[in-house]
Amino acid sequence: MPLLKIKALKNNSQLLVWKITESFQELFSSVDLKEASLARLNNMKSESHQKGFISVRLLLMEQGYSDYDLFYDEFGKPHLKDGKHISISHSNDFSIIVLSDKNIGADLEILKDKTLKLAPRFMNVSHLNNLDIASQLKKATVVWGIKESVFKIKNEVGISFKDHIFENEFLLADKKCSVALRFNLKVEYFDILFDFIEEYVFVCAFESKENNAKSRIT
Repeated sequence: MPLLKIKALKNNSQLLVWKITESFQELFSSVDLKEASLARLNNMKSESHQKGFISVRLLLMEQGYSDYDLFYDEFGKPHLKDGKHISISHSNDFSIIVLSDKNIGADLEILKDKTLKLAPRFMNVSHLNNLDIASQLKKATVVWGIKESVFKIKNEVGISFKDHIFENEFLLADKKCSVALRFNLKVEYFDILFDFIEEYVFVCAFESKENNAKSRIT
């Protein structure tokens, strides 16, 4: 299956989803890759990662871009040559990109028991109180995705998911929440949108307008 979904988000942002059902050869024959990308692809040991890498380029093609328009900075953050903001994620059988006029971070995570077991390491587990196990798993996965998405925007050494990124309480039905990053004596705020795609969680972080009034931590 090629393109699965295109969905408009806030701030002139667009989510594109690819469900990977094709063979590696089918995907590879559909793209034109620059030499650096070919070298990177050949160094990937997992076919799943190779398919995710190529399907991201196919999503770019859906919006009129090519592999030649995409580059990465020294921190590994993706950029487009025309200045449009992009965030990329791949998990198992799905790849996503989010394109935006604003700086954004996006993450896609498959629901797996390990995330819930590791929850005390990255979140305030009181946020899981009074939920059944299935809902705990979903919420823990959303929170992990929130923290990944905020980190993708900031991408600063030393940021701790548990100690520096704090999500406000939310319900799974809300499909949105707000987050504070308390780091390097500053507080920055982010707006979060999330949704569920089959057995996956999609999360996207946006810089909040509240950041126009950033304050020092006292």
